[in-house]
Amino acid sequence: MMMSCVLPVAATSQEARYKWDIGVGAGMSGYVGDANTGFPFRHPGAAVDIFCRYNIDSRWGVRTQAGLATLSGNTADMDNVLPGAMQYSFKSTVYDVSVRGEYNFFPYGIGETYKRLRRWTPVLSLGIGAVLSGVDGKTFAAMEIPMGLGLKYKASERLNLAVEWTMTKTAGDHIDGEKLSDLYLIKSSFLKNTDWYSTITVSVTYDFGERCVVCNRKD
Repeated sequence: MMMSCVLPVAATSQEARYKWDIGVGAGMSGYVGDANTGFPFRHPGAAVDIFCRYNIDSRWGVRTQAGLATLSGNTADMDNVLPGAMQYSFKSTVYDVSVRGEYNFFPYGIGETYKRLRRWTPVLSLGIGAVLSGVDGKTFAAMEIPMGLGLKYKASERLNLAVEWTMTKTAGDHIDGEKLSDLYLIKSSFLKNTDWYSTITVSVTYDFGERCVVCNRKD
């Protein structure tokens, strides 16, 4: 009787899946716009974020994220010359919130060998959000579309490590302030004269919210 009770519990603990994970990330930030048209990390800043993810299954997830990044640029570093030989530099702080869908290239997890789960996987993400930028004593708001590529590794049953590179396109031209808006007299739109910012972050997350593993269904 004792054997029949203990063995199923041990097997079940290895098969357990979790619906949620929560984590923090930190790394480097950069900017692409009128004051830097080349490599985004020419003037690197700092980036931090917190997020919570709902894991739909071993391949798909939905993440809600809030982050902060410092950005800077200097037109003196560029090869092209601005109208009137204008020179401009800026420093700004951006705050963003977003919702992102994630796709794991491989079924991700530990246990459930019949599903061929892997402890590591490349990840693609795409989302929509809003960003606030503070520069020159003013605050500007815009919509944004973050696009990410990363790699996740399951260090233990509940602990996950990840590295991610994200490029975020904003629907505004004020991440770098007002002075560089519409420099070439081309009215800004989502495709023209808009700013980008980028982050490379390393994160750690913790799984919680155990699924039902004895009822042959997904919560």
